[in-house]
Amino acid sequence: MAKGLLMVMTGEGKGKTTSALGMALRTAGHGLRVCFIQFIKGSWRYGELEAIKRFDDLIDFHVMGRGFTWKSENLEEDARLAREGWSKACGAIESGRYHLVVLDEFTYLLHYNMLELPACLEFLKEHCPQQHVLITGRYAPDALMAAADLVTEMRVIKHPLKSGVKAQKGIEF
Repeated sequence: MAKGLLMVMTGEGKGKTTSALGMALRTAGHGLRVCFIQFIKGSWRYGELEAIKRFDDLIDFHVMGRGFTWKSENLEEDARLAREGWSKACGAIESGRYHLVVLDEFTYLLHYNMLELPACLEFLKEHCPQQHVLITGRYAPDALMAAADLVTEMRVIKHPLKSGVKAQKGIEF
């Protein structure tokens, strides 16, 4: 590896997690290990979880948290789970075991001040020279985007939900 990259996929548009999963599959396709940590998806069932199980020898997949945090009735518990998830992420990054570590929906933890941005950035700056890290989620802080080597912003131009079409299996989940 010439340089570990810090990458961010953010924005209001659809496709951040899906793109991260694609990168995880690309990495696994080369026989390289991935740690994929989802921070706020909770116990929601969706197709990606089933598909990724087929690569359990190369992709370690962890679902942290209890679901969509901004609707929570117990923010203290969510913050505790966020810290627990961040600890797991730090361990995965420090282990050197993975070619890629994905922190899916991690930006929400920073946006809602469940974790301290300066401490997270310091850790990432220290470890990214040897490790690829991909962070997804809306509301990526400017400081995170400035520190990143690659930033992609997804934006909505048109979405079927706006015309009354509900989420569909295989497309939205």
